[in-house]
Amino acid sequence: MNDRKIGHSAGSGFKKAKMRSAMALFLASTFVLAGCGKDKTKTMKTQNASLTEYGGLTAEDNKERTCYEVFVYSFADSDGDGIGDLKGLTKKLDYINDGDPKTTSDLGCTEIWTMPVFPSPTYHKYDATDFMDIDSQYGTMEDFEALLSECHKRGIKLIIDLPLNHTSNSHPWFTEAATYISSLKEGEKPDSSKCKYVDYYNFQEQAHSGYEHLSGDWYYEARFWSGMPDLNLDEPQVKEEIKEILYFWMDKGVDGFRLDAVTSYYTEEKDKSIDFTGWVNDTVKAKNPDAYIVGEAWADQSIYSEYYRSGADSFFDFGFSGQDGVIASVVRGAKKASYYAEQLVKEEELYYEIAPDTAINAPFYTNHDMARSAGYYAYDDGSKAKLAGAMNLLATGNAFIYYGEELGMRGSGKDENKRLAFPWTTDSSSELSSLVCRGPADADKVEQKYGSFEEQEKDEYSIYNYYKNAIRIRNAFPAISKGRTEIIDSLTGDKTCGFTRKIEGIDGEDVLIVINTGEDEVKLDMADASEYKKLAAFLTVAKDAPKLKSGKLTLPGYGIAILTK
Repeated sequence: MNDRKIGHSAGSGFKKAKMRSAMALFLASTFVLAGCGKDKTKTMKTQNASLTEYGGLTAEDNKERTCYEVFVYSFADSDGDGIGDLKGLTKKLDYINDGDPKTTSDLGCTEIWTMPVFPSPTYHKYDATDFMDIDSQYGTMEDFEALLSECHKRGIKLIIDLPLNHTSNSHPWFTEAATYISSLKEGEKPDSSKCKYVDYYNFQEQAHSGYEHLSGDWYYEARFWSGMPDLNLDEPQVKEEIKEILYFWMDKGVDGFRLDAVTSYYTEEKDKSIDFTGWVNDTVKAKNPDAYIVGEAWADQSIYSEYYRSGADSFFDFGFSGQDGVIASVVRGAKKASYYAEQLVKEEELYYEIAPDTAINAPFYTNHDMARSAGYYAYDDGSKAKLAGAMNLLATGNAFIYYGEELGMRGSGKDENKRLAFPWTTDSSSELSSLVCRGPADADKVEQKYGSFEEQEKDEYSIYNYYKNAIRIRNAFPAISKGRTEIIDSLTGDKTCGFTRKIEGIDGEDVLIVINTGEDEVKLDMADASEYKKLAAFLTVAKDAPKLKSGKLTLPGYGIAILTK
């Protein structure tokens, strides 16, 4: 049993981070990191935010990281065929994290989650035909090994997506089983001694909800669609196959797994799905206790919180995500700013009660199944997109960013539109143009409102540069990702919320976070938080900077201030 609590850890990794506390930084009025270290007050002003003395958290310190979700197909193309590939991702790792904390040209993410990379007949590749190989569109196993090696050189953890509750209907297990079932004479029952794979799936002789027709009177379970037959997870040999798959990738060096659709392991049987998730987690941790597991339990918080009983590290925090989630509701004005802080406290208490020694929150704002967030706010000039992104990154745990959100990418409707090509550039003469993918074939043409990476990189007030700064703030203050939230009532109301973030058992590293969710400047009396005397960092959407003077905090519209003692 370790001493890790909800969203925080008091282990040696934190102590290293504490010793490396960040020094002063100022970036074009949008971001300041000032005097975070104990006797370090030097302030550097530069348009490019040289982080020569930055020493924030790394992936080696803990599991409370900042993870970048990548759809390889649409991210970066290395060979000119229009399809993103592993070599392209490897080539652009420095965009995600170059491994050097002294530079500011990278996002600073400390973990990457790749959507499925297995051979598959579809563009999305959630229907694998072989769980222990690489899809030829993406490259080779050697390319994957090179990617993993380069990630680890930079201190980036790599987790891969595993859809374990189904295969492709082109998977050899299924094709052999289906051929055998179709050959049975009327009244003849399946015999696993003649085809062992017949027990890998769920076949029956009558139509039933969630089943697809195979031939004659035979049907097979396929809850998602006919091309994804569900595995029979009660079959011991299926578990042995899954164990082999898990250990295959762990032997390659992957740092963990994203478990797809854990609520679908057993349809409408929550406890069995939780138990199977626990078996996967135990199987992984038996080989590597430091491996990271995050599960997709797309349900209400009251449901997905129960999955922490499995012992798995994290489950995606759907309550805060999407256009109707906590973050968007507050940024849109449908909910008060206080609602954000209240829900942070509520979920921390909930997860702590269920799994005090293992649970790590997994906040995210959007993912590959959701409409892009740039479409959530009508007539937004980017200010609300920025604020919402920061609110995700200010939650505890391991925070996830879907590729392109840091550019304010747009895309909604069918799935292909949510997985568009990453816009490195719109200039065909640019060196970056060779990286641009064509994206899913059936996607609509979507104009990107906020411009390409190449354009935003040059704009100090772009969404891209805002995200970089927000990630650096998150990395610089361990309490943000590892602490517990306590609301300051006098700072919290309709348009503002103020709360502390403290790590149990460790003094001196707590922070006060104050957020203005409105467009107008506010002046707040800091009497109830007077011990927080130092404006250590801030994020703003324009030139106006916060001011802390004579016990009053002036915070511009959509501004965020981080204060320390």
